[in-house]
Amino acid sequence: MDITNIRTFLAVVETGSFVAAAERVHVTQSTVSMRIKSLEEQLGVKVFARNKSGAVLTNSGREFTKHAMSMARIWDQACLEVGVANNQAALLRVGGQLSIWGSFLVAWLAWMHAEAPAISIKCEVGYIDDLMRNLGEGSLDIAVMYRPQQRTGLQVRKLFDDDMILVSSPGANNPMMGDDYVFVNWGPEFRKDHALNFPDISRPHMSLDLGVLGIDYLVRAGAAGYFPRRVCAPYLQNRTLRAVPDAPVFSYPVYAVHRNDLDAGALQDALLGLDATVGQYRDDRMIV
Repeated sequence: MDITNIRTFLAVVETGSFVAAAERVHVTQSTVSMRIKSLEEQLGVKVFARNKSGAVLTNSGREFTKHAMSMARIWDQACLEVGVANNQAALLRVGGQLSIWGSFLVAWLAWMHAEAPAISIKCEVGYIDDLMRNLGEGSLDIAVMYRPQQRTGLQVRKLFDDDMILVSSPGANNPMMGDDYVFVNWGPEFRKDHALNFPDISRPHMSLDLGVLGIDYLVRAGAAGYFPRRVCAPYLQNRTLRAVPDAPVFSYPVYAVHRNDLDAGALQDALLGLDATVGQYRDDRMIV
C-alpha cells in the first residue's frame, strides 16, 4: 500500500476537504482525488462521502483511520532508524510526561549529548496511557512517568520522588486557595490528593493543564500554585517565587520504564545518564 496515499488520506481526515488537503500536501486537488481513488480500490471500500461542505468519513473510513495513523507512524520510525548516521551506535526513542520533561529530562538529554554522543535520540511527550501503549507497540524504547503499569516485556525502575510544593509570587494575596490560587493539573493522583486536602475548593478561579510551562504564569500574574520542587528551585533561589508556609506537600514517585529487547549498550548509557541526573539534582537540592 502506497504510503503517499495514506498520508493524503490522513490529510483529508485532518482538514475535512480535498481542497484543503491538496494545500496541506502541496499537490493539486485532482491528484488528491486520484490518490484517494487508488486507496479505495486497494481497500475495496469507499473511505469518504463527498458533499458540498467537504469530505466525510464513511464507516469504513473511520475504521481505516486508526490503521492509517499506525502505518504512517511505523513508516516514519522505519525511515528514522534506517537513516541513523554511520557514526551513531544506536537509536533511542524516549517518551515522558510533560511535567517530567520540564527541567529533568531536558537535563538528561544534555548529559546524553555530552557523554553518549553516538546515540541518536528521538523524543516525544505523552500521557501515561499513550506512553505505555507506545512502549507495548515498540514505537518507544524508554518512557519516564508517574505510576506506570506493569506489563510483560517491560522493566520498571524507580528514579526519584517528585515533591509538589505550593509556591507563590511575592505579590499574590492569600495564596493558600484564595483568588490568586491557580489549580495546575498534575494528573489523577494529584487531583485526588488536592480534593482531600482542599475540599472547599469546587471551582478554582484559574485552572491550567500546561505542566511546568504554567510556572511562568505565576510569575507574571502574581499568582500561586503547585509545582515540582525541582522546577521551583531556581525561582526560590532568586526569590521570584516563595514557598507557602504550612502548605501540604504531595510526593509522587517517578519511574523509568524500558523494553526488555532494548540494545544493551544504549540502555546502559541511558540509565547511567538518568542516575547521574538524579544525583546532580539531589546535590543541588532540587529533589530530596
